[in-house]
Amino acid sequence: MAGLFRRIPRVTVRYVESSRLPTQWGDFEMHGFEDPESNKEHVVLTMGDVTSGEPVLCRVHSECLTGDALFSMRCDCGNQLQAALKAIAAEGRGALFYLRQEGRGIGLLNKIKAYKLQDEGADTVEANEQLGFGADMRDYSMLGPMFRHLHITAVRLMTNNPRKVAALEEAGIRVIERISLHTDRNPHNEKYLITKAGKLGHFFEGKPL
Repeated sequence: MAGLFRRIPRVTVRYVESSRLPTQWGDFEMHGFEDPESNKEHVVLTMGDVTSGEPVLCRVHSECLTGDALFSMRCDCGNQLQAALKAIAAEGRGALFYLRQEGRGIGLLNKIKAYKLQDEGADTVEANEQLGFGADMRDYSMLGPMFRHLHITAVRLMTNNPRKVAALEEAGIRVIERISLHTDRNPHNEKYLITKAGKLGHFFEGKPL
C-alpha cells in the first residue's frame, strides 16, 4: 500500500466551529475543519459522547456529489452515507467523517470525464488510469488532527475498504472492529462493485459479486 497515504501527519488542519445539525435520523453535532494545504473543508458529524474512551461507531466517508446529493445509481456512496448515519442514530453514539475528496481524489470534473470513459466500456480503475491518475488518489493524513480534536482514540469502523483501516491505524487510531457496510446492487453499479472487490480489494462478506 505504498503511496496510499502520507506517513507524516499534517499539522495544518484547523478546527473552526461546531453547531447542531438536525437530520431525519436525529440531531447530530457538526464540527468544521479547514485544511489550508489542500484548500479543502471537511466536517465530522457526531452523536452522543464520543470522548469517553470507549470505541466509537465510525464511518470515514469521501465526498461523492453524484451519489450523496444527486442520487446516482452508478455507485453505492449515497446509500452507504445514509446507512452509516442511520446506524449511528440507532446506537445513539458515533461519528461520521465527511472528507472533501470527490472521485477518489481526482475531483468532480475529472470524475465526469471518468464516467464518460466508463460509458465507453472502461471500469472505474481503468478510467482513472486512462486520465493519468492512480486508481485511488485519496489522502487520509488529515484524519489524525481531526480525531485528536474530538478525543476519539478507538473505533468500530463501518467500511468495506481495507485501505481505510490501514489509514486509521497509521494515524494512531485503534480499529477494534470492522463492520461491513453493504447496500443494494443495481444494473448501473454492478460492474463498479465488482471492480472494487476485484481490483481495489474491498470486502463484501456474504455478498458474492
